[in-house]
Amino acid sequence: MCRWAAYIGEPCFLEDVVTRPDHSLIQQSMQATECKTQTNGDGVGLAWYGSRPEPGLYRDILPAWSDPNLKSLTAQVESSLFLAHVRASTGTATSRNNCHPFAVGRWSFMHNGQVGGFETFRRRADMLISDELYPERKGATDSEVLFLLSLMEGMDEHPKESLQIAVGILERMSRERGTTPHMRLAAAFSDGETLYAVRYASDDRAPTVYHRASDSRSGRAVVSEPLVEAEEGWEEIPAGSFCRFHEDGNFEIEPFRPLS
Repeated sequence: MCRWAAYIGEPCFLEDVVTRPDHSLIQQSMQATECKTQTNGDGVGLAWYGSRPEPGLYRDILPAWSDPNLKSLTAQVESSLFLAHVRASTGTATSRNNCHPFAVGRWSFMHNGQVGGFETFRRRADMLISDELYPERKGATDSEVLFLLSLMEGMDEHPKESLQIAVGILERMSRERGTTPHMRLAAAFSDGETLYAVRYASDDRAPTVYHRASDSRSGRAVVSEPLVEAEEGWEEIPAGSFCRFHEDGNFEIEPFRPLS
């Protein structure tokens, strides 16, 4: 299982989330405390928004703790909306194309979880991706398929509903041809204006997601694990939830269920 962190609000340096906190994403890449795999060393990635609609993207196969470019980049880049991810592969190769976040146009997407038995029906899942979007299929992960199916189902107009449809498709394929757990999902994604997050599982073990308002600025972090373990104010997002976080600090949490 992977670890990720996202931020929206008053601009800050990426290092304030990715490298500097006591339990930063770099620390979680070495010693996560709330997931099955303690070490998340199969790659690292960043997506950040600036003055252009499309996000900047950095991904590499080095473990986050030994990537000097990551430390330099996060110390210099300032953004009001960004996503960061450290990867623990669930079976696919360690390659840049399999590292999160993924980006298509103005959208960025990252995922922690799995689609049970995906390797047994990957070709069938790939065939569902439209000809228009298939050139964006760069890697081999279930996460990228989930993202592309959501885009195909109308993410631009209906972010929640499109993801519900995509999750429903892959969960159904897992039930028909895969293995348990059929779906575990903790994802964050953005169009450059709003930060979305979802927590869901087909069983009772949905991957954790927390959020917290910043003490020093108008902003909010959304994470797999609290960035400071003993810090108060972290709120766990309930399983079966879809969230919208806005730059002004407001947010909404709604029920999330797959659509068949």
